[in-house]
Amino acid sequence: MTSTHTLVRPTGAAPAAARVFLRLLGRLRHGHLRLIAPDGSRLLFGDLHHPVRAELQLYDWRACAAILRGGDIGFAEAWRDGWLDTPDLVALLSLVLQNEAAMGRALHGGVLAGVWYWLRHWLRTNSRAGSRRNIHAHYDLGNDFYRLWLDESWSYSCAWFGGDFGQSLTAAQRAKNQRIIEVLGLQPGMRVLEIGCGWGGFAEQACRQGIAVHGVTLSPSQMAFASRRLAGQSLATLTLCDYRDLHGEYDAIVSVEMFEAVGERYWPGYFKTLRRCLRPGGQALVQSITIDEVLFERYRHGSDFIQQFIFPGGMLPSRERFQSAASRQRLVLRDRADFGTDYAETLRRWRAAFEAQREAVRALGFDEAFIRTWLLYLCYCEVGFDAGRTGVSQFLLRKE
Repeated sequence: MTSTHTLVRPTGAAPAAARVFLRLLGRLRHGHLRLIAPDGSRLLFGDLHHPVRAELQLYDWRACAAILRGGDIGFAEAWRDGWLDTPDLVALLSLVLQNEAAMGRALHGGVLAGVWYWLRHWLRTNSRAGSRRNIHAHYDLGNDFYRLWLDESWSYSCAWFGGDFGQSLTAAQRAKNQRIIEVLGLQPGMRVLEIGCGWGGFAEQACRQGIAVHGVTLSPSQMAFASRRLAGQSLATLTLCDYRDLHGEYDAIVSVEMFEAVGERYWPGYFKTLRRCLRPGGQALVQSITIDEVLFERYRHGSDFIQQFIFPGGMLPSRERFQSAASRQRLVLRDRADFGTDYAETLRRWRAAFEAQREAVRALGFDEAFIRTWLLYLCYCEVGFDAGRTGVSQFLLRKE
């Protein structure tokens, strides 16, 4: 049974945008929402018999206009500015996602705002200079910041739990690195190029097994940390450079969640680099976050909260688009492992650690708006992976 209930009649002073927003909430069909209006009115929307429930506290009616105008981006702005709140952000985002058909405008916003956000995203191109700016905006927030909530392996990518969510995040991150080593068949004496080496976790693990790793990054902060981490490792070489400037021949290439920062117009050049730097018969393992192919066209012609607030210039492929772009550069897909549920779990661990360190993050000089934005980012991604809208895959490519 689906029903909409009003516990207290909302004030007639609500602006027009708020009334439109409340009518949208009246379309909820999966789960139910308890809304507390700025005037104290308490409203219930949706199916009260459905176990999925969430609560939304509106402190300022302007939040409604922001959401109608900008969809998830407008919600992020209102959330950042404290115009709304909820005791369980994951539950609220999950409820909205389950009602996407009815709540389309609340997710995607208006046409004019969508064009503006898309143009802003499009202008953050991943040229050589643009890539440096975009990487700096995210990864150079400071090693002290990431130290607070990453695990001790310093891995900022999906862990490999292999069905065992009882293990520590550090163990699952090391299992991810070891799987890459084994799938590529890496042996002592082999030379590996790592595009996007982060803080050096994979390189450290591989070098300890006698594998020579040349890691490259565009982040000065990551470069400084990885250099200290690998200072005593003669098999490790680190370079601060753009992937487009790479040459030489390697037995294998590893690239873990760097592809999302390439940008669709630069995909051909990325795969050309893989082919150019692989010996004949060599293999590359690329781990990338993906978006459902059904959602790809809307995604590529718009912009979302992640691209606007977190990863400027970011662009996810679908699995199908990734494979097609690699094939056009004569890289043959040998294997693909999909493990999106592991990313949802990884994000839950990060979110718990981040929330536990809120005061420490604040002590580093980050304000409440930044903290709320990053909490939304972690929850937003967790919900997307749980719902299967986004996934993560390890693609094994071979240069024939």
